[in-house]
Amino acid sequence: MSKPLKQIHLAAHFPGVNNTTVWSDPAAGSHIEFSSFAKFARTAERAKFDFLFLAEGLRLREQGGKIYDLDVVGRPDTFTILAALAAVTEHLGLTGTINSTFNEPYEVARQFASLDHLSDGRAAWNVVTSWDAFTGENFRRGGFLPQDERYSRAKEFLATTQELFDSWHGDEVVADRASGTFLSDAKAGAFVHQGQHFDIQGQFNVPRSPQGRPVIFQAGDSDEGREFAASSADAIFSRYSTLGEGQAFYTDVKSRLAKYGRRSDQLLILPAATFVLGDTDAEAEDLAKEVRRQQVSGATAIKHLEFVWNRDLSSYDPDGPLPDVDPDVGENHISKGRAQVRMYRDPLATAREWRERAEANGWSIRDLVIETGNRQAFIGSPSTVAKTINDFVQADASDGFILVPHITPTGLDPFADKVVPLLQEQGVFRTEYEGPTLRDHLGLAHPDDVREERAAS
Repeated sequence: MSKPLKQIHLAAHFPGVNNTTVWSDPAAGSHIEFSSFAKFARTAERAKFDFLFLAEGLRLREQGGKIYDLDVVGRPDTFTILAALAAVTEHLGLTGTINSTFNEPYEVARQFASLDHLSDGRAAWNVVTSWDAFTGENFRRGGFLPQDERYSRAKEFLATTQELFDSWHGDEVVADRASGTFLSDAKAGAFVHQGQHFDIQGQFNVPRSPQGRPVIFQAGDSDEGREFAASSADAIFSRYSTLGEGQAFYTDVKSRLAKYGRRSDQLLILPAATFVLGDTDAEAEDLAKEVRRQQVSGATAIKHLEFVWNRDLSSYDPDGPLPDVDPDVGENHISKGRAQVRMYRDPLATAREWRERAEANGWSIRDLVIETGNRQAFIGSPSTVAKTINDFVQADASDGFILVPHITPTGLDPFADKVVPLLQEQGVFRTEYEGPTLRDHLGLAHPDDVREERAAS
């Protein structure tokens, strides 16, 4: 008997100004005006996507003490945007990244419970940690947490918010409007939490929301991050864009679930994916090359190289060869807040490898950054892209994708108009929403049902 086809999950990420967006293109709209977010959300909902995703921008990026062209406008507050989008959409899930290092459980739980009520059960939380002392200055924390302590705090942070969400128990508390009193002796929202990171007690003032708790996403790729997702998350983002890497990540994370009493279908694997469409595969390839050169300006290429070299390279020609000088591996880093955690753990080895590749291929600095940086995950005609996406999902390299267009807010339209119908024709993507909540879209059970299932087993 053949294996039944998996249903594909699709979501849309509205990116800030970064090396994915081509914000300088005449077709690009505002990254701060609400009309851009509303247009983007309506397109995602028209295409029957599971959810819209917003990342969190707590501080403008800088290098060498200056804000640079990858972050020229910042990003509005996540909760404000999602609450506003709840009013202009009916089905689309609303997912936001909120930091567990620089916030407090009571406030975050209250915000997400409120969003879940306002949206009739469409809220989701991407739980992240932060090692960035530069960002931490905004919160008067004067430093950062080591990696093991960041995840320890995140686990307790999430557990504490879940205690708050669960502190209202269905219909136990009934209000008598005539007398203005409660008819039940139940203490609505009462909580007490004592732990390593939080020692709080009181009463949570937002009633149980439609989903019970927001859907929980997690984005860490470290061993600690994968374990955190396996124990606590409903979905995990993946950064792997090749079939083999995707399958390895999928297998690893799913294999961790059993120790927490969870089934494979209780955690979704959703990589982020950029795309470029053309009438033919060749046309799409040509367009993708043009997009990459728009994404990586000469100034951007130099800034990217400076992050690895840890030196001021502003005197170098981005269309010239790589520097002969080696990276500075000293304690102080050119980008504040990143001195202790480097994206490239061995800058000297990275520099040697990049010089060899640049010399072998005749690449300039800009060429190298284009070739080694983020690549479009899906390039081709609509039929090619639809087939590739389906192949990934059916081969257990993912459960779906979070699509990141390079133009906002209109960049999602070609995918919605040309690729989604092909997936629907193949029977691997919905033609209508199955239920009102984000948990319905993702095929996830209500927390109360999961609790009852575990109690019965």
